[in-house]
Amino acid sequence: MKASVSLERHYVLPCCLLLLNLCNEIIAYKARLIGDDLLRTLFIMGMVLFGASLVAFAVAPGIIWLVQSLRRTSRTAAGGLGDVAFLTGLGAVIFWLYYRNYIHGTEAILLPGWRNPIIH
Repeated sequence: MKASVSLERHYVLPCCLLLLNLCNEIIAYKARLIGDDLLRTLFIMGMVLFGASLVAFAVAPGIIWLVQSLRRTSRTAAGGLGDVAFLTGLGAVIFWLYYRNYIHGTEAILLPGWRNPIIH
């Protein structure tokens, strides 16, 4: 039990911080649409502060709750296999998003309707 709590604290929070960093990349990408430098800076700062609060107070606790729920429901069936599968899947999704973002650009991880228009 102690090892799983440690895993949650030392794996889930860093994964959430990686997701927050991807959100920051998206914010910076979308902020390019704002022409005024001061307004763009305020927008980026506000969105990053909001995102950090959201991760700290909602996303990370939500993922930990989900892992704990999987643990309760899978204890009789598969033991810790549900935890391992979920956390491995979480890491794989984050890796895939980072790969697409840094190799193909931020627009590669966005839905087509969220992409910035191409300005020549």
